[in-house]
Amino acid sequence: MEVMEKLTRIFCEVFDDDTIKIDVHSTANDVEGWDSLSHVNLIVSIEKRFKIKFETKELLTFKNVGDLRNSIEKKIKAS
Repeated sequence: MEVMEKLTRIFCEVFDDDTIKIDVHSTANDVEGWDSLSHVNLIVSIEKRFKIKFETKELLTFKNVGDLRNSIEKKIKAS
């Protein structure tokens, strides 16, 4: 399963909404309920599912889902 597919499933689980559609340009403004608490839950779920860890500084650089996906892919390749 590709990274974007897994990310979409994680978003659906975290936001309890099977209709969520995300793409590389999606931001918190595009997903109803994406606030600071759900953001933490999202990051924790992503780290568990992909068996990776994000640095705090790194998290602050993400502008959209595409940045998040790119970081995940780099971490997977590096492991």
